[in-house]
Amino acid sequence: MAASDYTALTPVLADALPDSGPAELQCFVCETCNVQYAPSATPPPGNCPVCADERQYVPQSGQRWTTLAKLGSGHRNAFQRMEPQLLGIGTEPKSGIGQRALLVSTKEGNLLWDCIALLDGATRDIVTALGGIKAIAISHPHYYSTCVEWSRAFSAPIYIHTKERAWVEAVRPDAIAEHFHFWEGDQQPLFGGLSLWHLGGHFAGAQICHWQAGAGGEGALLVGDIIQINPGCETVGVMRSYPCLIPLSDATVARIQTRMARLPPYRTVYGAFWYQVMKDAGGKIEYSLERYRKWLSIDDPEIA
Repeated sequence: MAASDYTALTPVLADALPDSGPAELQCFVCETCNVQYAPSATPPPGNCPVCADERQYVPQSGQRWTTLAKLGSGHRNAFQRMEPQLLGIGTEPKSGIGQRALLVSTKEGNLLWDCIALLDGATRDIVTALGGIKAIAISHPHYYSTCVEWSRAFSAPIYIHTKERAWVEAVRPDAIAEHFHFWEGDQQPLFGGLSLWHLGGHFAGAQICHWQAGAGGEGALLVGDIIQINPGCETVGVMRSYPCLIPLSDATVARIQTRMARLPPYRTVYGAFWYQVMKDAGGKIEYSLERYRKWLSIDDPEIA
């Protein structure tokens, strides 16, 4: 998306906030996925566990690490108003996977949905001026990013489904007690008409967020890429791995359909990237999931 498409809230390049580890240690960040790890004197040994998993990848050139401070020297955050109480926050040029976060404003406080690595002084000032952050919720481990930095900066707990606890333990075991709130079951009410819903699929504990006041009061979903909005924004896909093209089973997609059917009403769906906004989404998602299941079972001799 061109820079001209962003609102006037885009800040100038600013120094990143210092990494939050002890003075003699640093919190290293994987360059490929931008997930930040616990403080250490040297980069973590071996490959980033998030990227080494079959759902992500380690580049052919090998594992590379950076820090939040280094990211701040060559990147900035841009802001775009998605609808009156929804603000997108993304980093330019692209960093890591390239997702953007969403800040949802309610009368009871603000939710940061998903996360990006760069938290600089300008971003902190803008978010503070908009009311700060009451809670953070992240769809799945690929977008954990520097969530502990954001949590610490705004005194906001990070909501993660308990089925992803092992991933948090692998990434930020030092921060679990202070910063993470694990929930279990199918639904977790938050505040201001916001609720988290366990969907599974891409990750066992994958979660999405329902925003009752979104889409002019008709309801909106924030889904990351747990449900991937396809180019054109008329259909969606679901996968175990998007970059490595590993599908989900028919039984798993059927469970996703069942869980989607339990959601409160919604009209608009916001994916993980700037262009991913689907209008009149309910029927489109159901059609897409049915199509996916159909092709899992088709044996067409004309194809192979």
